[in-house]
Amino acid sequence: MKILDILTSPWAIQPEKLLEIQAIYATHLRGDKIDLGAVEKRLGKPLANDRQPYQIRDGVAVIDMSGVIAKRMNLFSQISGGVSTEMAASDIQAAIIDPSAHSIILNIDSPGGTADGTQALANVIFAARSQKPIVALANGVMASAAYWIGSAANAVYIADGTTQVGSIGVVATHTDVSVAEALQGVKTTEIYAGKFKRIASSYAPLSDAGRQTIQDQVDYLYSIFVADVARQRGVSEEKVLQDMADARVFIGQQAVAAGLVDGVATLDGLVADLNRNRSQGGVRANHKQTTQPQGANMNIEQIKAEHPDLYAAIVAEGHDAAFTAGALAERERIQAVEGQLIPGHEALIASLKFDGKTSGPEAAVKVLAAENGARTSALARLRGDAPGLAATVALQDESAAAAAAAAADNNLPLEEKAKAAWDSNAAVRGEFRTFEAYLAYEKAMASGRVKQLKNHAAA
Repeated sequence: MKILDILTSPWAIQPEKLLEIQAIYATHLRGDKIDLGAVEKRLGKPLANDRQPYQIRDGVAVIDMSGVIAKRMNLFSQISGGVSTEMAASDIQAAIIDPSAHSIILNIDSPGGTADGTQALANVIFAARSQKPIVALANGVMASAAYWIGSAANAVYIADGTTQVGSIGVVATHTDVSVAEALQGVKTTEIYAGKFKRIASSYAPLSDAGRQTIQDQVDYLYSIFVADVARQRGVSEEKVLQDMADARVFIGQQAVAAGLVDGVATLDGLVADLNRNRSQGGVRANHKQTTQPQGANMNIEQIKAEHPDLYAAIVAEGHDAAFTAGALAERERIQAVEGQLIPGHEALIASLKFDGKTSGPEAAVKVLAAENGARTSALARLRGDAPGLAATVALQDESAAAAAAAAADNNLPLEEKAKAAWDSNAAVRGEFRTFEAYLAYEKAMASGRVKQLKNHAAA
């Protein structure tokens, strides 16, 4: 990467780290070369920031990703270590095809880095997580571009309660070196073609149009960053914008509560957990389905305290489902009760409909009991007022009931219908004395030889 690109390109990094990097490159740009030997002498040890390959621990490939992130290794990487997105992608792809590794841990400690190359690495991780379980562990700091990368794993954890996560945002700077050059007696004249080629030139003060151009680039990269985090974490972009992506740095449980990470775990704990998951059939490629590390099972009180939005959604969903099912069952109960109505018992049906408990069959029993009671009371009154009339009414009622019962199945032979009426109606037995006499009467009725007159039967 060219020095001017380092100073002016958009970064997904903690701002203070960007200032530190820019200071180092600005020194280099002025011609004051950094003496790496002097740095080593001052530190009392070699820088030794050579890239290390991943290590296999109990079948888990552990890929260390520490330092500033850039597409390729550069000057800053030589001084403080760093992550090359191209080399990291190569390590991940090698671990995916490595038969000695059944899972991958990204052990991350980084403030972020350049936007260039970051999305490409995140895409490699997101695609690879369907082939082998990939877990990201924030071990100190996982900010900005580092989070962009880490969130692409199946699951994301923090090492302890002081780990810093987040800083989802994009920053770009403009450096005007024209005054510094003038003090050195230097004036740079840029010759270019195209309206926007040098609209934000470092050799002149930043114009309004130049500022807007840089702002547009930053906004666009930010929208990509947000969309990728939403996709990788399985949430909406609105959720990311509301709870995660205001460039704040979340510490420990704050990151868990915001949904940036899935819990707290150690490197050793994750290795053990991934081996345990493998013995139980493996981890499915979705961070929401990944088993929590040992000791991280959550009860309802923890969910309520640490994930209030999730708790509220669960309660609301359960309440809505229960309310819908209950309303349907109550509506069906009321309809079943209404179906048992016998004229004259409207008040009883109304009370049963709204007691909230009586079923259709129970309502039928109560209505029939009330009907029998009403008939018995009416018959008693009639007997007191006119015994002969009461007996006639009772006979008619019972005859009608017998007739209705017999008529329920028109396919029955006449003898069977008559036998059913004889067995069920005491008034019939009292009038005809013998079944044979009653049967003869029914046969005569059926042939039309006799007719039944109102209030009595005649042969």
